[in-house]
Amino acid sequence: MNDRIHPGGSAPSTRWRPEVLAFIDAHRRDGHRSARLDPLGLARPADAAMLDPRRFGLQPGEWLSPAGTPLWSARTVADLDRALKAIYCGGLALDASAVRDEARRDWLHHEMEAAPPAPGGAAQRLALLDRLVRAQAWEAHVAQQFPHAKRFSIEGHETLIPLLHALCDEAAGQGARRIFLGMPHRGRVNVLINLMGMPPARILDYFDPKSPRPEAHTDLVYHLGAEHELATPRGIVALTLAHNPSHLQSVHPVLTGMVRAVQDATDEGTRDGRDGRLRVLPLMLHGDAAFAGQGVVMETLMLGGKPGYDVGGTVHVIINNQVGFTEPNPMSVCPARYCTDVTRMVDAPVLRVNADEPEQALRAAALAMAWRARFGTDVVIDLIGYRRLGHSENDVPALTRPRVHAVTGAHPTVVERYAAALRAEGVAAPEDMDTHLAHSRVRAHQAFSVPTMPGTDDVPRPLRRPVGAPAIDTATLRDLVRAMTRLPDGFVPHAMVRTLIDHWRRMAGLAPAETAEDLPDSTPGDVPRTLAAAPPSLRVDWCLAENLAYATVLREGVNVRISGMDVRRGTFLHRQAAWTSQAAGEDAAEEVVPLRQAAREALDGRRAGRFKIFNSPLSEEAVVGFEYGYSVAAARTLTVWEAQFGDFVNNAQVYIDQYISSGEEKWGDVSALAILLPHGNEGIGPDHSSGYLSRFLQLCGGDNLRVICPSTAAQWFHALRRQAFCTLRKPLVAMTPKGTLYSEKASHATLEDLADGEFQLVIDDARVERPGQVERLVLCAGKVYHDLDRGRRAVARADLAVVRLEQLYPFPGEALTALFGRYPALVEITWVQEEHRQQGAWSYVREQMDDVLPAHARLRCVARPPNASGATSSQVLHHLEQAELVARALGEA
Repeated sequence: MNDRIHPGGSAPSTRWRPEVLAFIDAHRRDGHRSARLDPLGLARPADAAMLDPRRFGLQPGEWLSPAGTPLWSARTVADLDRALKAIYCGGLALDASAVRDEARRDWLHHEMEAAPPAPGGAAQRLALLDRLVRAQAWEAHVAQQFPHAKRFSIEGHETLIPLLHALCDEAAGQGARRIFLGMPHRGRVNVLINLMGMPPARILDYFDPKSPRPEAHTDLVYHLGAEHELATPRGIVALTLAHNPSHLQSVHPVLTGMVRAVQDATDEGTRDGRDGRLRVLPLMLHGDAAFAGQGVVMETLMLGGKPGYDVGGTVHVIINNQVGFTEPNPMSVCPARYCTDVTRMVDAPVLRVNADEPEQALRAAALAMAWRARFGTDVVIDLIGYRRLGHSENDVPALTRPRVHAVTGAHPTVVERYAAALRAEGVAAPEDMDTHLAHSRVRAHQAFSVPTMPGTDDVPRPLRRPVGAPAIDTATLRDLVRAMTRLPDGFVPHAMVRTLIDHWRRMAGLAPAETAEDLPDSTPGDVPRTLAAAPPSLRVDWCLAENLAYATVLREGVNVRISGMDVRRGTFLHRQAAWTSQAAGEDAAEEVVPLRQAAREALDGRRAGRFKIFNSPLSEEAVVGFEYGYSVAAARTLTVWEAQFGDFVNNAQVYIDQYISSGEEKWGDVSALAILLPHGNEGIGPDHSSGYLSRFLQLCGGDNLRVICPSTAAQWFHALRRQAFCTLRKPLVAMTPKGTLYSEKASHATLEDLADGEFQLVIDDARVERPGQVERLVLCAGKVYHDLDRGRRAVARADLAVVRLEQLYPFPGEALTALFGRYPALVEITWVQEEHRQQGAWSYVREQMDDVLPAHARLRCVARPPNASGATSSQVLHHLEQAELVARALGEA
């Protein structure tokens, strides 16, 4: 017990009997199980004896204390029983069973036990009634206009609308300036009208199959998002409702990514700490069945407690109609199982509210927002209502739930119930209340019938053209390497990092070359031979090229954010973006982030971009959704997600299909998320060999993606810079190398290659001396080029050219046409891929080549034979297959 939590300064721990304290604690712990939460009264109640005072050795008529001292104005046990039932067992109930911190539980009990706010004046309560009327009237209006259209009605949960308004008002009072909302389809159309201020005529266009507006046919109305400036009693807040596909909970991490991007943009998450996060609120709505059933909910909840993904707590609202489509999903107070149990993993308190008691919903809004402001963690409002209609308006709920449907049909609406309560309390005379309701309904229907002026809603976005990256010279690149490799006093690098620094400086011409033999004796045990055996040339490998690309981006004031599993080091030791000191002691510098040093030291006083890199939890679905949302909201940030291996993208397929590849076409959401997928057959088995290139190419259309297979470190450098600076923002899918990062020296570059070049869509064969003699052209993408190049040099054929297709989509048809023209004697073009024939890019390339294939040339494919599982796990078999593939491609087999 804690004295602080008891009104009036009383101290029960010393003044009240143990039986009284146990009785109070039982209500705090289990009161929600006996609360009147189900509007239909169908939920199985808890055993009434559980909270009977007699169970605790108390008699209703006895005094609470010998002196008759009151507790919450209660002098007898019966008085206390009534007080506790009113606090914990009414239309608003607290479930704090998941909150493990005792001080936080005490705070919740104190807030619940404090005198509840007095009901507002007559004007405020009538305004609340008007909001309920407007929510109800909109459903009736749409049903009248389009009786057979699916709108996923909010009927049975009309209280959601005033609840959302109350949350926005509370947020404004706490200093919030932006609120991001995500929600499934249930009630979305009503929210668009009654919270987001979307013109009714525009929404009705989406219901009209003959609407002249093209945008009305791009997606369903209950997937739409919107933006709106909402004037609340305590200030104006900018609202953003995120678009959402029919994958119900998938928008959850997208929403939190958007919020984090806005918080980062103004340093609200770093400069001001948690208090700054109050200025941007994530408000996520869920259906009860999906909230309990979709794994992405758990992944996203888990993300909220991790650096790089924390948003200062999300307010969750469950639209709980206790059914999932046709499958019952009732509360079970015995043994206390709820759809919100998943939030136990983040210690979230749950405020359960009867949707037929709107004033209690407003109190829940105040409590939830106070929790977030104080503790900065998630909180849940479980709004328990019912579904007056079926899953959709075309459903026949009596087929599967006849009893519930019969009760629902006879149940008064929340408007009727609340109006009756106001009449009973004398807020308005019965005849005045009837008049008020009639006028309110008329005003609502008049507002919904106002036509939208043509041409006012949809302003076309200007078509933005790609621009080149800012010029960079070798001197600047050397300065950046010098800054990245400068170590602070007291920092002791690992032997591998010391070797890496030497290599980086040597590649930039800042240190004499070393061979593997020149390294200390301890090197072989501490440093991979691929790193230790770098040649004494000044060629830049993939690791340095990538880091230099980011450094040049930061230098121009563009932010860089990278996340994914093990991205700070890199799965293949290929990034080394953060170095940890090996020294012990309080004075030792613990970590060096080279790119932050480069950004600080290379700007001559100009504003640098911010570099943030986070090792994600073991999640792909939520993390990709988060980074997509971040990229949509952060136009001046190069946002990168890297899979540990390419096939891990499987777990994020919803976001690839429903958001990344199609979000701009459906909703106008522009993203430039860069997706890096380590890809390639290397004899390590089916699971870690493929980034599923063929799937991405199947999704390409309407200039929606950029799909590349860079073959050199220079190409990788230019691809990243192009992604950062291109004003025509599109998602990038890059099939990146694995084992060849260090071992394939021919893929490395000089500083001049980085400074003077640009990303090449197609790379011609520089070894061809007499193009007129070339009859066979081998076309490929990615790392297989280097195997083909070695094979071609071994056979020394003058009639053969090997050409690299570095960008697969948009397909560089014009560039290929021009290149083919350089070889007038061509009779055969061979597409070569190391993937199995039904995978890789062959199906896509074959179709694209129809428009560019020279009339006198035929097209064929060399690939591994079709196979269901994919790459072999045998190194020996892999090398045999690869050699046979190259021989067939070069016509030697």
